[in-house]
Amino acid sequence: MTQSSVSPIGKIAVGGENLIDFVETVMLDGIPQYSANPGGSPFNLAIAASRQGSEVEYLTPVSKDRLGNILAERLTDSGVRLAAPRLDAPTSLAVVSLEDGQPSYQFYRKGTAERQITWDGLQSALKDRPWVFHIGSLGLSGGDDADLWERFFLACHDQGVITSLDPNVRPSLIEDRAAYIERLERMFKHADIIKLSDEDIEWLYPDRPLMAAFDHLQDLSSDGLRVLTMGAQGVHARCGKTNIEVGARPVKTLVDTVGAGDTFMATMLSWLAEEGVSSRSELMALNSDHLTAMMERSSLAASLNCEKRGCNPPYLKELM
Repeated sequence: MTQSSVSPIGKIAVGGENLIDFVETVMLDGIPQYSANPGGSPFNLAIAASRQGSEVEYLTPVSKDRLGNILAERLTDSGVRLAAPRLDAPTSLAVVSLEDGQPSYQFYRKGTAERQITWDGLQSALKDRPWVFHIGSLGLSGGDDADLWERFFLACHDQGVITSLDPNVRPSLIEDRAAYIERLERMFKHADIIKLSDEDIEWLYPDRPLMAAFDHLQDLSSDGLRVLTMGAQGVHARCGKTNIEVGARPVKTLVDTVGAGDTFMATMLSWLAEEGVSSRSELMALNSDHLTAMMERSSLAASLNCEKRGCNPPYLKELM
């Protein structure tokens, strides 16, 4: 196991799905062939942050089945601590098909281990006082687990833990669009860090031009760091009255974009830990030079991930 020498300021607690991605690799006689890869947006983020030297705890249960063993080993091999018990329930599955390197997803999550969170288990994690709690993606799409994740997110904010949110919207799993958006907007009001893609914000607010939608997000959320990634068009970041734009980092050889956004988000959090940004007031004090440095490293990490199949985030030494 490769570890970095960074001394983080505190634990990053990560909540949200873990699953096996069956990712399309090649076509054989007109039939797509798939390989099994550990995945899930928060799962990917936990690995990416740990590989960059952050102390990471993963709060979501992992199955005891064979696929769950793959997921657990991937986490622990990258230095992530499993903070929830392994369960007998099955592992969630996703089928990832590719067209021109862009993924599309189908999910199978009914009754699976990663959805079996409990309030007592989450409260135990909060007693350990993480520095930041991150959540997003499928865990917020609906169901009792989404309610618990939201409740825990608000509890973390109330107790001074920096809250981080990446909606990573998966429209195929959103059964109640209005309720889902209402959940996100409640959480936006208590989120210190929000990162979303242009596709996310266009789905959330389709009647507004891109930057007008980003302004709307700013208006309805609390003060904090707000980041909009726009693929090849780069990234826009705002914090307080500071606004910056950074161009996209070129990808030398594109394999696929699976996990690029998760790697970007993880790099943001790891950069903040490395720089000792330990409170909301310090977060709000970031200037344009700070934001630019953070976005440039995050873009580099995402581009390196795109040069590998599936989500395989870089280690810190690859970013220096």
